[in-house]
Amino acid sequence: MQQCLGKVYLLGAGPGDPGLMTVKGKTLLECADVVIYDALVSPQVMAMINPCAEQIHAGKRRGRHSLVQDETTQLLIEKAQTHAIVVRLKGGDPFVFGRGGEEMEDLVRAGVPVEVIPGITSGIAAPAYAGIPLTHRAHSSSVTFVTGHESAGKYRPAVNWKAIAQGSETIVIYMGIHNMPYITAQLLLAGLAVNTPIALVRWGTRADQQELVGTLGSILTQIEESGFEAPAIAVIGSVVSLHETLSGCRPIVS
Repeated sequence: MQQCLGKVYLLGAGPGDPGLMTVKGKTLLECADVVIYDALVSPQVMAMINPCAEQIHAGKRRGRHSLVQDETTQLLIEKAQTHAIVVRLKGGDPFVFGRGGEEMEDLVRAGVPVEVIPGITSGIAAPAYAGIPLTHRAHSSSVTFVTGHESAGKYRPAVNWKAIAQGSETIVIYMGIHNMPYITAQLLLAGLAVNTPIALVRWGTRADQQELVGTLGSILTQIEESGFEAPAIAVIGSVVSLHETLSGCRPIVS
């Protein structure tokens, strides 16, 4: 193994509102030597980066990959040989559907010092800014976070939608807009009622946040008619009914 000069920090940028970036994360960006960032990091968070730092786009969006995962990991290893502070900047939280665990494993195997700096995940923040509490004593005492977009070659072939539908009162789905026809069909087959409330929150916590509220039976038509697109978080369960009352109390995006 080569001797490393520096350390890699897997940093969660949060969901978009720069006010939600952690103090530790902001301090790290201000003194970084290299920042390798994802597509969903907001411009306001990018503005926190040390102006002298090298900035490399490694973002992954559906159909548009700047760097494949192996290239990103190799780049982190290489930059740690020549720079003291290397930041891998990810939207949300690195360990919540952010591939942070995989990248950390590879860095540890390569002998590269690495640390994770958590961020606020969009699955919590986007519903909050839309006035949808994920738990509520009158509605839900359990939450399941699940990906709606699974990679090929995964450790198992598919999400067990039946178990999720029957085992959780609130379901939060990441990256599920493109697979929403399949997801809604599976949840209905698992026994959820067609009038089960669902909310889609696009660009959660940003100034241009968009929301689409309906039911499992109506949401596909609403998506088609409105042209609603990814990236968005889906929230399913009776907590969504609180949106009408609480959405007017949303935070002001800084």
